[in-house]
Amino acid sequence: MSGDIQYVIRHTNRFTYSAPISESMTEVRMQPRGDGRQRCIRFELTTQPRARVFAYQDPLGNVVHHFDIPSRHSRLWIAADAVVDMAPAPVIPESLPASTWDELDASAAAGQRWQSRQFSHFARDSELLGEFADELGWHRDTDPLTLMRRLNYALFHTFTYAPSHTRVDSPIDDALKARVGVCQDLAHIMIALARRIGIPCRYVSGYLSPSKDSKDRSAQGATHAWAEAYLPTLGWVGFDPTNDVLAAERHVRVAIGRDYADVPPTRGVFRGEARSELAVLVTVSLSDSPIRSDRVLPMTTWVAPEVAETADSLDYAQQQQQQQQQ
Repeated sequence: MSGDIQYVIRHTNRFTYSAPISESMTEVRMQPRGDGRQRCIRFELTTQPRARVFAYQDPLGNVVHHFDIPSRHSRLWIAADAVVDMAPAPVIPESLPASTWDELDASAAAGQRWQSRQFSHFARDSELLGEFADELGWHRDTDPLTLMRRLNYALFHTFTYAPSHTRVDSPIDDALKARVGVCQDLAHIMIALARRIGIPCRYVSGYLSPSKDSKDRSAQGATHAWAEAYLPTLGWVGFDPTNDVLAAERHVRVAIGRDYADVPPTRGVFRGEARSELAVLVTVSLSDSPIRSDRVLPMTTWVAPEVAETADSLDYAQQQQQQQQQ
C-alpha cells in the first residue's frame, strides 16, 4: 500500500549456563503479529543447538513457537528474523464525547472485553496505586481518551527511566515507591489505572523503531512494551508512557495479553543444577529492498533452518527465565 513502511527486525537471545544441563523445553513469542495495519511478511526462527520447532496461535492471536532440546548443553542461542509491513497510523482525535463512558459501561454490562477490565498478576491494584491515583486526581472528570492522554503525559514526567532499578518480576509497587522503572513498569501502572475506572486495557510486547527526530527514553537494542486501551468508535488505541507518544508506525506489535506474564519473549524449563545468564540484542531497521505485499507467507508456514555447527556448538544452550522489557 502507498505510504507503507517496511522493517527488518532481528531479535537474538543467548542463554549461558554455569554448568551443562541435560534437557530444556522452551516457548518463544517473537513473531510480529499480522493484523490491523501490520503484516508480518517473513519470519524465520533459528536455534543453536538445532531443534525442531512447532508453532500455534493462542486465543489472542499471538504466535507461539516451542521446541525441546533433549541433549546435554550449556548455552542456547535463539534468533528471530522478521520483515514487517506497516501501514500509516490513523488520525486519533484529541478527545471523544462524554457519552463514551455510557458506551463503555454498556459493553462492560454485556461482558465484553472482560479480561481487559480485571486486575491481573502484574497490573494489580494496591494501596500505593490508590495513592498515586489520588495524586493524579484519577477519576472520570472528562472523556476516556483525554484521560488516557493525560495519564501518558503524567507517567512520562513522574517516573525516571532506569533499566537497572526493577526486575522482570517486580511488582508495580517497586516502581511506584521509587518513581523509577522501565517500559514494562509504566505499561503495567497505566493498565492498572485504566482498569480501575472501567477502561479496558491490555499489555503489548513488541519493538520500537529508532528515529533521529524522537527523544525516546526506551533503550535501543531491547524489546519494548506499551499499553492499548479500548475506546468506543476508535477500537484499541496504543499509548506509550515511556516516551509520551501514541503507538504509531514505529511500534511493531509482537504479542498482546493481560500483562507481561502472558507474553514473555521466552519462557521454559530445564533439567540440571545451574545458574543462567541472558544476553539480548534487538535491531530494527528500514528495509533497503522492500518485499511486495502480495508475497506474504501463510501464517501456517514456520521455518527452523539448520545452523552450521561451530567447534563448541555441542556445549550450546539453555534454560528459560523471563526476559525484561526495556
